[in-house]
Amino acid sequence: MRTYVGHQQAISAEDFVELALGTPVELWLGEEGESEEERAARRDAARDILADSPHLADDVSRVAAELIELHPELVNVVPLARPSGRRRASRKGAAA
Repeated sequence: MRTYVGHQQAISAEDFVELALGTPVELWLGEEGESEEERAARRDAARDILADSPHLADDVSRVAAELIELHPELVNVVPLARPSGRRRASRKGAAA
């Protein structure tokens, strides 16, 4: 199954995120071996982007959730057990 964002094919999880958000993953996660100066510049750029796009954090969360749901094989995710549907007894009004 192929995944497209707009007219571009996303081959990897990184491609999907970059195409969906319009920024490279490395901007947010950094790169191995980056200098303190490179890190400071990257973080300044990220702050500017966040200031211009206040909803970006919500978009990132949504995209990550969609990616995990659609392609769990691309990420190392262990599914959590779903609740059985039983509700805990409320302590409010329980006899002491």
